[in-house]
Amino acid sequence: MSQHTPRTDHQVIAQWVAPKSRVLDLGCGDGSLLKLLQTQKQAHGYGLEINSENILRCADIGVNVIEQNIDQGLTNFDDNSFDTVIMSQAIQTLHNPDKVLLEMLRIGRQAIITFPNFGFYKTRLHLLLNGRMPVSEILPYEWYNTPNIHFCTFKDFDVLCTDLNLTVKNREVVAQGKQASKLQYLLPNLLGETGLYRVTKNNHPT
Repeated sequence: MSQHTPRTDHQVIAQWVAPKSRVLDLGCGDGSLLKLLQTQKQAHGYGLEINSENILRCADIGVNVIEQNIDQGLTNFDDNSFDTVIMSQAIQTLHNPDKVLLEMLRIGRQAIITFPNFGFYKTRLHLLLNGRMPVSEILPYEWYNTPNIHFCTFKDFDVLCTDLNLTVKNREVVAQGKQASKLQYLLPNLLGETGLYRVTKNNHPT
């Protein structure tokens, strides 16, 4: 996608980040989201990444990046170090996503999480008709080499937030690279391709 046309999910995230925020992006990839937030919201902060090629890409575009494995914890960050902690398309790859989510809200006032919805109807239909796990642009791995170890749907994440006593401030549905229609909002677990959530601890004023 062109640099002049940010991804739809990145545009939604940018709407949820206040100007001049302190931001930490977990699993920041090539740094494109942080760069967008720097440009549009004058945000400042860091990305965490373990892929060496992505770390070089971040450096090339002027994004501060720390080499760190999220699964090993975030104990190097103090409480309330950031206004917003983001994890985009990575929660399903973690060994303990519930613990990481709580850590995100220990070090940040709010957390923004995005993930591929494994309840999406095309995923269900592909498995039903072909008897094989689907491979697509949003799920580009074969079953034997995928980093995804926790398959999550909108309903699953809603239950997780309830179990962890978290408040969902915003939920957005993206399908086919675009923000969802009214029907997709009514049936996100079936018709939503990507889930985007902004959450806080219960009773938090954010």
